[in-house]
Amino acid sequence: MVRRPSNALSTGLLLAALLPLGACGGGSKDRPKADLAASKVTTIGVNAYLWRAALDTLSFMPMVQTDSNGGVIVTDWYANPNSPGERMKLTVSILDQDLRADAVRVAASRQVNQNGQWIDAPVQAATTQKLEEIILTKARDLRRSAIAG
Repeated sequence: MVRRPSNALSTGLLLAALLPLGACGGGSKDRPKADLAASKVTTIGVNAYLWRAALDTLSFMPMVQTDSNGGVIVTDWYANPNSPGERMKLTVSILDQDLRADAVRVAASRQVNQNGQWIDAPVQAATTQKLEEIILTKARDLRRSAIAG
């Protein structure tokens, strides 16, 4: 069972705000390889802080698949009630056991409703980058809490 954090609504609203940005394209896929508070995790296949942060961030969306050993989370289509004419589906991949900026990737699919048909639409690179930043920030906060506690 996925715990629903109190800020799931705000994350949902942020995603809703980012959805309109999906019409723009571009952006580099290269990421810096900075080692940020490396923390090995062996109980699951990927970094537990990144895994938990990703689940918390996407908790407002229906989940299709969660694989903690492979580090993959796949959501079902989500349409914000304030923007029912478009929907998004996300795949989050945790790529490492270390808590690193380049250890999380978000891929997004976006569709818009045209005359009752869902048509694929582009997703702006800033949308996925922002979600990666949110997940990374939450993971760092979780790690800080674990160390302080």
